[in-house]
Amino acid sequence: MTRRLLALLCLLCATTAVAGTARVDGVRVWAAPDHTRLVFDISAPVEHTLFTLESPDRVVIDLEATELAASLQQPDGDGLLRGLRWAPRNGNDLRVVLDLGGRSRPKSFLLSPNGQYGHRLVVDLHLPAAEATPAVLVAAPPTAPESDAKRDVVVAIDPGHGGEDPGAIGPRGTREKEITLALARQLAKRIDREPGMRALLVRDGDYYISLRKRIEKARAARADLFVSLHADAFDDHRAHGSSVYVLSQRGASSEMARLLAKRENESDLIGGVSLDDKDDLLARVLIDLQQSVTYEGSVRLASTTLRNLGQVNRLHKPRVEKAGFAVLKSPDIPSMLVETAFISNPTEERRLNDPAYQQRMVEALFRGIHAYLLDSPPSNSHFASRRHTIRRGDTLSEIARQYSVSLDHLRLANNLNGDIVRIGQVLRIP
Repeated sequence: MTRRLLALLCLLCATTAVAGTARVDGVRVWAAPDHTRLVFDISAPVEHTLFTLESPDRVVIDLEATELAASLQQPDGDGLLRGLRWAPRNGNDLRVVLDLGGRSRPKSFLLSPNGQYGHRLVVDLHLPAAEATPAVLVAAPPTAPESDAKRDVVVAIDPGHGGEDPGAIGPRGTREKEITLALARQLAKRIDREPGMRALLVRDGDYYISLRKRIEKARAARADLFVSLHADAFDDHRAHGSSVYVLSQRGASSEMARLLAKRENESDLIGGVSLDDKDDLLARVLIDLQQSVTYEGSVRLASTTLRNLGQVNRLHKPRVEKAGFAVLKSPDIPSMLVETAFISNPTEERRLNDPAYQQRMVEALFRGIHAYLLDSPPSNSHFASRRHTIRRGDTLSEIARQYSVSLDHLRLANNLNGDIVRIGQVLRIP
């Protein structure tokens, strides 16, 4: 009887040990300009420790009660990661060694299963310089420009999702992150071709950037506008059309609260004015004034863009919508989020993959942005420069020659479909 009890106890212990063993099924790697992310697919949450070694630079990850299901794919050499090594440890654990191309400050966290992936262990390898950057990047106060100096308008273009986050996935497997990046790159090229405009790509590769970091990059570059590109999805595949969003009042209120709470430790700037030495009432008034101006600009930007999108695709709703999207919360940059089409709709998914359709979509986005800049030119920019009042005998072609601009640009700048002008009419000169 005693032997049978001991045998049963040993069997139960062995079964428990096997049941408690997690499994690493694979790893995916994304290299961003300031960090490299590794995502380990695991069968269950794992206890793990992480530490660094030098000469050469390495990161060591010890996973308790974990085994490796198959060999891990070696990285392609981009980013900090140069190689992966692994071996059993203590008979029941797994040790993974990351060979690096330089020093790094790693961070790790676990993710629960979602609709696309199971349990995951995420390891972020940050460059030391990026790690030392403050959590909130603050643009320096604008310097007084020379009297005749004109500057380019900076448009921050944010391709939604990226890296481990594919965004929505269409019926044919199209991933939102790839569509948004393709559109963003084309829009950036279109903007860079236009005199007086310059594009900033918030993400220019297949990697993830946190929502707050996207705003920080735009502010650090002193962007005049922020445009976030997405592709909508819905359970009903019949849903269709383009949409444009601006920040809701609730979203603006939550951002005011965040700025008020953080200003004691960080020198946040609102329209070039620091909040760190202002009392609660004055800081609240300053933020509210700046947010009001920014909101009005966002609505105008979104409205002109929505009208132009309606010439390329059907509109999901005929008005600008409001939501609390985190990427729209910059208090001093007019911002909009564009849902270009429903990637969940088979017809619109096919269009989003069509280069010709992408080009028409990009041109509509550009015309919306350009029309806003002509109507509300940022101070000291090339868009805020010249005006011409029509006098008797003036013709559009003569005015174009006078200011050394093309006739097409002159028509575009003034939303003219032909060459008819009237005495007293004021033309914007691009």
